[in-house]
Amino acid sequence: MALPLTLGVVQLAWEESDARTLDKACELVRQAASMGAQVICLQELLTTPYFCKDKDPAFFALARPLAGHPDIARLSALAGELAVVLPVSFFEREDTPDGPRYYNSCVLLDADGAAKPVYRKSHIPDGPGYEEKFYFAPGDTGFLVHNTRYGRVGVGICWDQWFPEAARAMTLLGADVLLYPTAIGSEPEEPGVDTQPHWQRVMQGHAGANLTPVVAANRVGTEHGVCCSTTFYGTSFITDYTGAIAAQADRLEETVRTVRFDLDALRAQKRIWGFFRDRRPEFYGALTHTPPVLP
Repeated sequence: MALPLTLGVVQLAWEESDARTLDKACELVRQAASMGAQVICLQELLTTPYFCKDKDPAFFALARPLAGHPDIARLSALAGELAVVLPVSFFEREDTPDGPRYYNSCVLLDADGAAKPVYRKSHIPDGPGYEEKFYFAPGDTGFLVHNTRYGRVGVGICWDQWFPEAARAMTLLGADVLLYPTAIGSEPEEPGVDTQPHWQRVMQGHAGANLTPVVAANRVGTEHGVCCSTTFYGTSFITDYTGAIAAQADRLEETVRTVRFDLDALRAQKRIWGFFRDRRPEFYGALTHTPPVLP
């Protein structure tokens, strides 16, 4: 008997207001749920602007602890009401005896609204328009895979999606699907460069190499900073287990997409193919012990 798994992806723009953005995100989650989606991917830093264009200490005021976070509380209630799984990316403040620490984090809300342990973004980019090292400490959680009502879900955040090691680690931990909340677009110092095709192909490769569907939710619209503006290129998508694009949004629209899978069939493909049977970890030391040799 087939075990259904319907994946959804939400694509939206920030509304110059965290509250209005959250309202719109909730509307689109409801739309995806009405289309049958059970696991619905949302964008990186869901309800805030992508403030990392500038190095401005004032933006640290946007960070909140997970406990008592009002946006997460609202989305938790929504997940429980609709019986859907939601990854919620947020700017996390952790208060420690040595002072606050700040992370780019994601909490996975199960279909009853319960929060799974928080994941903190492992790979932190640093470059023009994407000055994340100014704001975020490197994540200390390691990669996490959570059992949910609809299967085992692994979540990475944006820059994590470029690293094959992250996708493989989550697959080895049992992920049935990989979710990537994202905020990516134009390159301020190279306006003629379009990274979208490369961005997408990398994740298609993760899906095919790991026999695991991938969902990436990106922003749309232009957000203005002091040093530059960023136009996010959307194209949020869902792959099948071979890496083929099963559904995709365009570069401009606020929308949802859904794809239905047979979870039992997906798991069977992992057993049929020899990718995991034929691994040779004893030869993979260069992945963890050898610094890269660059030209």
